[in-house]
Amino acid sequence: MKQILAFSLAFLALTLSVNAQDKKEQDKSAIKEMCGCFEVTFNFAETFSFSEDSLYKPSKTKVDKGLEWAQLVVDEDDKISIQHLLQVGRPDQPHIVKHWRQDWLFENKDFYMYNGDNEWLFEEKTDEDVAGQWTQKVYQVDDSPRYEGSATWVHVDGKSYWENTTTAPLPRREYTKRSDYNVTLRGNRHEITNYGWLHDQDNAKVIREKGKEDVVLANEKGYNTYVKVDDSRCQAAQDWWKANFDKWATVRAKWDEVYGRDKDLVLEEKVDNKVLYKHLFDEEMTEKKDIDTTIESFVKK
Repeated sequence: MKQILAFSLAFLALTLSVNAQDKKEQDKSAIKEMCGCFEVTFNFAETFSFSEDSLYKPSKTKVDKGLEWAQLVVDEDDKISIQHLLQVGRPDQPHIVKHWRQDWLFENKDFYMYNGDNEWLFEEKTDEDVAGQWTQKVYQVDDSPRYEGSATWVHVDGKSYWENTTTAPLPRREYTKRSDYNVTLRGNRHEITNYGWLHDQDNAKVIREKGKEDVVLANEKGYNTYVKVDDSRCQAAQDWWKANFDKWATVRAKWDEVYGRDKDLVLEEKVDNKVLYKHLFDEEMTEKKDIDTTIESFVKK
């Protein structure tokens, strides 16, 4: 009887291990579906306002379109990194803009959570907190932090999706126009679709002050569709990435060193009256020592 029980437990453990590995491979396949060339439509609309100010004006509905190349940078067992590049302008003479980056880490425990006013708080979660989960870490165009969160990929009824709610800085479309809130509470849903993938967002615009409870100023809906097209349409972006790969690998390596300090992070808004991406986008900024010094000059603590 004991031998039968031992065999049954061993068989169950093996089955669970195989199933977990199959699930992980399914997760990785879904994440890599977000790579390639896409026609992107960005849609954002403020839905509800909770301001007590009678003169409050909601943000205007915003719709943008573009062609975007999502380059697979890292493809490892526990990490997938995807760099997004916008391809704009005339098709025969396109201009390439380095866009956001998303890293996916399996059962990651180290987090930088946005706290408002260019501050990220370091948090370490337990093994139990992140069991079977993937962390999505999203970075700015200069590879500085933006937001991150952990959740389980779900594959059910022919759907594959990942959902998480986390704090983030104001989006680029807002921070030059709005100063009445300082944190975005982002509800992110990434879903793989028959046309490509969907980034569905339910966001809250939050006022955060130390020693006070958060106040929700307004809600916002985001609905961004990524329609897959032939990779050849993004050839210019692919060529740009090959030509600039070494520089941005150096930038990522410096940021990895900063993140590896595992402590709260506060960044300067500007140094020498320029934001970080303007320093790093300079074509003459190629040497490691210059890149390292520039990034370090923005780290307040």
